[in-house]
Amino acid sequence: MIKRLYAYALLAVAAIATASPVSAQTQQGYWQKVQSAGVLRCGAAVSPPLVMRDPASGAYSGAYSEMCREWAAVLGVKAEFVDTTWDNIVAGLQAGKWDISLSLNRTPTRAMAINFSISAMPYEISLAYNKNNPKLSGGFTSVADIDKVGVTLAVMSGTAQDKAISAAIKTATILRLPGNDETRLAIISKRADVLVDQSDTNLLFVQQNQDWAAQVMPKPALAKQGVAFGLPYSMSYSDIEAFNIFVQERLDTGHMDELLRTAADEVLKAAK
Repeated sequence: MIKRLYAYALLAVAAIATASPVSAQTQQGYWQKVQSAGVLRCGAAVSPPLVMRDPASGAYSGAYSEMCREWAAVLGVKAEFVDTTWDNIVAGLQAGKWDISLSLNRTPTRAMAINFSISAMPYEISLAYNKNNPKLSGGFTSVADIDKVGVTLAVMSGTAQDKAISAAIKTATILRLPGNDETRLAIISKRADVLVDQSDTNLLFVQQNQDWAAQVMPKPALAKQGVAFGLPYSMSYSDIEAFNIFVQERLDTGHMDELLRTAADEVLKAAK
C-alpha cells in the first residue's frame, strides 16, 4: 500500500511538472491580447492640454493622447481613440469599451473600481474668474469666501474637480456642464462667476484672457492628486508593471514635460 501511494505521488508530481510550463506558455497577458487585436483602444474625455480633440477633423492631441500613441507603438499596434465623457470614462473602462483611460485622477473611490498606472503629472484644483466681476471685486483666497448666495461655479460634470467642489460648497450654486468649452463659455458669457478646474488648464485660460481673467489657488487646497492612466480592474500586476515602466521612463527623461509644453503651446496658438 505504501509503495502504491508513493507511486501515485510521483505520478502527481510528474503531471504538475509537465503541465505547468504548458499553462505558462498558453496563458496570455492583457497587452498580448491587445497585440493580437492589433489595436489599442484609448478612452478619451477632453481636458486641454492633456487631452484635446479637433472639432473639425476629430483628431486627438495633447500630452496623454501622445503617450497613448507611444504605448501603442511599443506594442506594435495602432492607437484608436474612443470618445467619451467624464461621467462615463470609468464605467466605459469597466465595460471593456476601451483598454486604457486617459488623463484620469487617482482617487480612492475610482481605485476600488479600476486599476491605475503611476502618476504622469501632479494635479491641483484652481479657481479662475473675471477680475471685473462686482461679486468678486474684493478678491478671495478660499472656497469659503465664495460660498455664498448669488455666486455660481462652473465645473465639468463627473470630473475630480466636480466631486471636490461639490463636497466643499454648501450655499453657492454649482453649474455642471458636459465639457471644457462649455465651462469656459459660462465664464466668458457671465453665466457663471467662477471656473473650477485643474490648475494647468485654468492657467492656460487665464493666459488667453489676460486683460480680465485671474486664477486663485485656494487655501486650504481643494484637492492634490496624481493624474494617471486608468487600467482595467482585471489587469495583472505584470501588465500594470510593464506600463508603469514605460511611463516612468518618459518621466525620468523629461519627455512628459516636453509633451505638456508642446500641448500648452498648441492651446495658446489656437486661441490667437
